[in-house]
Amino acid sequence: MSDVTIVGSGASAVHFAQTALERGLSVTMVDVGRPRPAPVRPDDSFAELKRTLDDPWRYFLGARFEGVLFPGGKGEYYGFPPHKEYIFESIEPYSVESRGFEPLASFARGGLAEAWTGGSFPFNDAELEDFPFGYDDIGPFYDLVAQRIGIVGANDDLARFMPVHRNLDAPLDLDRHSTALLERYGRVRERMNADGAFFGRSRAAVLREDRDGRKGCDYLGRCLWTCPRESLYTPAMTLERLIAKPNFRYLDQRFVTHFRFDGDRRVRAIATLDLTTNKVEELDVERLVLAAGTLPTSKIFLDSIHRANGERPRLTGLMDNRQTLVPFANLKLLGAKWDPDTYQYHQLAFGLAGRTPKEYVHALVTTLKSALIHPIALSAPLDLATSLWITKNVHGALGLVNVNLHDTRRAESYVELSGDVERTKLVARYEPAPTELADRKRALSRIKRALWQLGCFVPPGMAHVRPMGASVHYSGTLPMSKTRAPLTVDRDCRSHDFENLWLADGATFPFLPAKNLTFTLMANASRIASRIA
Repeated sequence: MSDVTIVGSGASAVHFAQTALERGLSVTMVDVGRPRPAPVRPDDSFAELKRTLDDPWRYFLGARFEGVLFPGGKGEYYGFPPHKEYIFESIEPYSVESRGFEPLASFARGGLAEAWTGGSFPFNDAELEDFPFGYDDIGPFYDLVAQRIGIVGANDDLARFMPVHRNLDAPLDLDRHSTALLERYGRVRERMNADGAFFGRSRAAVLREDRDGRKGCDYLGRCLWTCPRESLYTPAMTLERLIAKPNFRYLDQRFVTHFRFDGDRRVRAIATLDLTTNKVEELDVERLVLAAGTLPTSKIFLDSIHRANGERPRLTGLMDNRQTLVPFANLKLLGAKWDPDTYQYHQLAFGLAGRTPKEYVHALVTTLKSALIHPIALSAPLDLATSLWITKNVHGALGLVNVNLHDTRRAESYVELSGDVERTKLVARYEPAPTELADRKRALSRIKRALWQLGCFVPPGMAHVRPMGASVHYSGTLPMSKTRAPLTVDRDCRSHDFENLWLADGATFPFLPAKNLTFTLMANASRIASRIA
């Protein structure tokens, strides 16, 4: 029996495992673990793939054109690459019924962060106010994770919202459009700052130089289709290195349904469904760590209680970041050429000061290069031929801002179980905060004003409010608590309900800032593993 058994292989799971192994503990990881496809022609750039592949349309759009988004759809502005479907492909034993929420789960090696765009933004003390620890406690683990995975960024105007941790590498080279935006900010900085708007370099988990078998970014323009050089970090990279370690055991093709506990509420074993044989087996555990992602972790926790005594507790406080996508055009770059051989994801970001520090608004800026931008063309209030002509000729001026709002725990947003004992379903309900509509409108107005000051125009009627669940920043169902209470965890994320159970994913967050939470998930998991008794 291993010292620690971890369920899941996502961002939290692999960094918990790495820290536990560094402490000398033995680790077993149990996971469904769908592997990602091997990269196609890994040395070719985006433009070269279009020339060298026999059927480039199949690679970029899919054999059934599943990467194409059509008019009248959900209004998303990025077509999803077909060969990334494995990340979100569900499995038959897991099902969710939802209202006001469009949930996603991943059973891939590396979990949901396999679709991550690398945003790495530490929480500050104000954002950690509801946590039972502050930045001084988690800061060393931001440093540690940055050293492990490589994070680029700068100590600039955004540092007032994002602490500058150690091991922050110099940012990547900017594309032409991003360069123009940053230069313009230098000229209007005082005016924007007076309005509470700040601008600077985004932070991303990507390498500038070769490190630990990964290659530095070579600006191939293939980020959306999975970086073939492993420059852009995903948790599966850490998992592959862990598998080679002597005290680590990886059990894949296994779906964990529940854990079994005794009368002293000590976890004794987990039940796993072998997806290759369809047989249920038990695995004895000494210490159990649930790190399967907020929704799967919550379901395992609820199913375990339900199977033991028939109870069906409700886990309140489900959170996610509301996101609004805002297309824009840089007026000075109309007609300018664009270069596909650049880093594709966000290189710049806005920070909007809130009425309180916790109400900070975070907005990532992606200048459009080789991404699938046809949904923007099709969403323009013009006929198709005109929209395509305009998009082609203004491509170099186009950009997209992803505006994120914070979220809080509320009783009206929750998860619970339905169905019988042998075949339960997770029920997810989400109710927006009463102030969300006003907060969203205010944030959109401020972003439009800031973009105008940067010389950019936002076409009317094209901002798209994404459904809750689309950001995949789920959290809050089994939160850290400063006082002992049922259905919560302590400052080390040890369950108040079960003596030898730890939770290491977003389920434990008592507050969700307007930032991508993946970096904090990894740092917090490492913090917990460093303290596990």
